[in-house]
Amino acid sequence: MKSHNYIFSLIIAIITAAWIATGCAGGPAEQRIVTVSIEPQRYMLEQITGDRVQVRSLLTEGANPETYDPSVTHMFNLGNSLGYLRIGNIGFEAAIIDKISEANPDLPIFDTSEGVIPILGTHSHGGHSHTVVDPHTWSSVKNAKIIARNMLAAMEKIDPSNKAYYRRNYDNFAARLDSIDNEITARLAPHKGDSFIVWHPSLSYFARDYGLNQVVVGGSEHKESSIADLKESIDTARKRGASIFFFQKDFDSRQVSAINSELDAHEVTINPMTYNWENELLKIADAIAEAPTVRHEASAAH
Repeated sequence: MKSHNYIFSLIIAIITAAWIATGCAGGPAEQRIVTVSIEPQRYMLEQITGDRVQVRSLLTEGANPETYDPSVTHMFNLGNSLGYLRIGNIGFEAAIIDKISEANPDLPIFDTSEGVIPILGTHSHGGHSHTVVDPHTWSSVKNAKIIARNMLAAMEKIDPSNKAYYRRNYDNFAARLDSIDNEITARLAPHKGDSFIVWHPSLSYFARDYGLNQVVVGGSEHKESSIADLKESIDTARKRGASIFFFQKDFDSRQVSAINSELDAHEVTINPMTYNWENELLKIADAIAEAPTVRHEASAAH
C-alpha cells in the first residue's frame, strides 16, 4: 500500500513539474483552478466564482460514484488547484481523501456540507449493520444555501483578492435559492405527507424539506433488489398511495416494469449528479405537484 501511494505521489510530482516547465501556457483563467467533487457543486460554485476561476469536477456527469477512481488528469488538476471543495460524505471522497492529502499536502480542503443537519440511515454488510450519513445533501434547496455559504467562505480564504466579487455573486445566488425554495414550498404544500418511490435514496433531504415520504425500492443505482425486498417496498408504497417512481436515467431493469405493473406508478427519470442542478430539482417538484394528492390515513402507515 505504501509502495502504491509512493508511486502515485511520484507521478503527480512529475506531472506538476512538467506543467511548470511548459511555462504554464495560457491566460490567468486557465491557471486558476478550483476542484469540486460532483457536477451539482460545480454549478453552485460557478454561480459564486463567475469567470474568476475554472471549476473542475472529479466526478464528471455520467460517471459512476460507486466505481470512481481518480484519473491522473483529475489528480493533476487537484495538484494545481487553489483548493478542493468536497461535498462531505459521498463514498468515493472517503476512499481518495488520504491520497489527495498525501499527494498535495498544501492543498486547502473544505467540507461544503458542514452545518447541514444530516439524515442518518443504516448500511448492512457482511451480516453487520452500522449507521451511515446520507450523502445526498445537495438534493435540498435549503442545504444548497448552506453549501453555497461554505463555498463563499472557502473562496474568500483561498482567493481574498476577489472577496467582494464573490460576496456579490453569493448574495444574488442566495436570493435565487430563497425564491426557488419558496416556489417549491408553495407548490408542494397540498402534497405534504404524500409519498414517492425512488430506486436509490437520493432525495431524502428534498423529502425532509417539504414534508414528503421517500419509499426506497433499491439501494445502489446499479444493483437490483431481492424479490423479498422489492415486495416489501411495493407493499409500503401501495399503503402510502405513492404514484410516482423516480429512477436514474441510466438505470435499465425489468424491476421498473415490475413496480409499475403492481402500482401503475408514473415513471420520472432523474439525474442527481447533473450539472443542471436547479432544473433537476424543479423537474422533481413539478412531477410531485402534478400527481394526485393522497389522503393520509393511508400514507401515514410506516
